[in-house]
Amino acid sequence: MNPASFTPIIYIVIAIIFFSGAFFIVKQKTATIIERFGKFQRVATAGFNLKIPIIDKKAGSVNLKVMELPVDVETKTKDDVFVRLVVSVQYFVVESKEGIQTSFYKFDDPARQIQSYVFDSIRSEVPNMFLDDVFSEKDKIAKAVQIELADIMEEYGFKIIKALITDIDPDAKVKHAMNEINAAKRMKEAAKEYAEAEKIKVVKAAEAEAESKQLQGVGIANQRIAIANGMKQSVEEVKGAMDEGVTGQQVMNMLFMTQHYDTVARLAEQGVNTIFMPYSPTTVGDLQTQIQSSLLAADTITKSTRTSDFAKKKPSKKYGDVDLDSNELI
Repeated sequence: MNPASFTPIIYIVIAIIFFSGAFFIVKQKTATIIERFGKFQRVATAGFNLKIPIIDKKAGSVNLKVMELPVDVETKTKDDVFVRLVVSVQYFVVESKEGIQTSFYKFDDPARQIQSYVFDSIRSEVPNMFLDDVFSEKDKIAKAVQIELADIMEEYGFKIIKALITDIDPDAKVKHAMNEINAAKRMKEAAKEYAEAEKIKVVKAAEAEAESKQLQGVGIANQRIAIANGMKQSVEEVKGAMDEGVTGQQVMNMLFMTQHYDTVARLAEQGVNTIFMPYSPTTVGDLQTQIQSSLLAADTITKSTRTSDFAKKKPSKKYGDVDLDSNELI
């Protein structure tokens, strides 16, 4: 077969290879760096693109999406406690020709170099803080890292969105000690609240008892007044029902005896075992005599201590007083 017949085929294959290398497609949120003889030529953006085969070549691609870089940093606090922090840095390449070119050529390994800046920032900020402050002011630490990175990385075509402290992990022994301190504080608060509750219970019980005693005293006083009024009314009714010559002393004698036998009768109706102290009808008379003697003695003492002004006035007679002229119980 004549070799000259293969020449058109060879030309066609070379043409296909040549033209296939001239066309390329760039994905969305991606940029391709085109170099010509090793020198930066242009930035190819998303879509269908052309280049000169052999002369131009794709040097690499740049991701224009927002990226996140977690950085694990171990450092020491001001109170000499080693703590591990996880810092998540969110960043992206500035979507412009200068930004893409700068980020591609100035940084050999952007992730590793950003990580180094985070290490430096964290280890400058945290050693000036106590461990408790690291937990309470983690936003302050993240803000400091973000500001420092933003100023530096902007020169290299990167934009820092946010730096987040996602984890703070002190040494296991330190965490155990912190938990023990927290538990002790909570037990102290619980004991304080329990003591306060007991105090309130004691105070309220004392107040309730005092109020109960006061009401009980009022009740007893009212009961005695009611008994006295009832006896006074009974004496008056009994005197009205009997002869005119009946004295108050005789009425009281009769009431004492009636009350005595009524009490004995009620005790007998209970149907329970009852112990009776020795008594006789004369005992009731002795009790009556003792009461009357007490009333007479109290009346004598009261009259002897009155001033001359009150002696001129005739004292009002109340129930329970004894009329010495008539020897009657009012």
